[in-house]
Order: sequence, then C-alpha cells, then structure tokens
Amino acid sequence: MRLNVKAVALAFGLIWGFGLLVLTWWVILFEGSTGDLMAIGHVYRGYNISPLGSILGLIWGFFDGLIGGAIFAWLYNLIAGQYRREAQV
Repeated sequence: MRLNVKAVALAFGLIWGFGLLVLTWWVILFEGSTGDLMAIGHVYRGYNISPLGSILGLIWGFFDGLIGGAIFAWLYNLIAGQYRREAQV
C-alpha cells in the first residue's frame, strides 16, 4: 500500500499547525497572554504566548508539519516498495 505524499503532508501540516494554535490558546485561557517563550518558541521565530504568537505558531507549525509529513510519506513509500520487491522474489 502506497501513501499519497500530498495528502499525508497536508494532514500532518494541519494537525501540527492547529494543534499548536489550540495549545497556545489553552495556555492563554488559563495563564493569560504573557508573551513568554515556550520551548517551541526557541525553534519557531516570533512564537510566544500571545494571540499574534498563536497565529505565527499556526503558520510555522503548518509548514513544519507539511515538510515532515512529506518526508515521512516518501520514506514510507520507499521502504514499503523495497519490502514488496523482496517479498516477490
């Protein structure tokens, strides 16, 4: 079974981006908008605990998940294809 690279990349991007958005708003809901950096703020430039930071996290997370999902699906297809060829021989 082969994975559709575009579909997996889009799914990973949406899940990671919106997950970071929801996490940021969850912290804002209980702690308030502090502007503090979380650990992910050291990786994603401009991200912090604020409404603007949540939008930046959504954008960074989407593209990060998009690239990660594409690499994952490509590697999966590569390994599954080699395994399928070895099983047929």
